[in-house]
Amino acid sequence: MKVTYDKQVDAMYIAMETIKPRGVKQTIALNDDIIIDFDDDKKILGIEILNASKNIKQKELNLAEKAVA
Repeated sequence: MKVTYDKQVDAMYIAMETIKPRGVKQTIALNDDIIIDFDDDKKILGIEILNASKNIKQKELNLAEKAVA
């Protein structure tokens, strides 16, 4: 699992697996801020959290942002 945070767009992505090209076959929005990516077998590949600074504690965002740097 890999967690990244892009401060410029205020989005966090939690990748459960390495996503291969054309790997995401379905995307479901749980609400305006949480989007889940699935593969052909309905396995979760990743979770995107938009407006992350409103939904995730700042400490966690800082850790994820450092992982990208």
